[in-house]
Amino acid sequence: MAWLILIAAGLLEIVWAVGLKYTHGFTRPMPTVVTIIAMIASMGLLGLAVRSLPIGTAYAVWTGIGTVGTVLFGIFALSESASPLRLVCVSLIVIGIIGLKALTTT
Repeated sequence: MAWLILIAAGLLEIVWAVGLKYTHGFTRPMPTVVTIIAMIASMGLLGLAVRSLPIGTAYAVWTGIGTVGTVLFGIFALSESASPLRLVCVSLIVIGIIGLKALTTT
């Protein structure tokens, strides 16, 4: 269950990271509210997950999910670069997440 909570926290991290772009420096009310709610929920779920997962693993997986999801959003929705080297770097993050999950006994 802790892993599912951690995945949800990571998905919410994508929401708030992407939301930051749309707040325009926290000057637009609705995107700002959504971003802040996603931040609080993401941190709260991370806090629940680390009750039974190692903090280093949980934090790395949480930020990894957020990083990969945000990069993919940028590529597909914002026409950011999808250069081969950038995709290799994102793949390395995914490999790291899978490795940490595989090596964690909880």
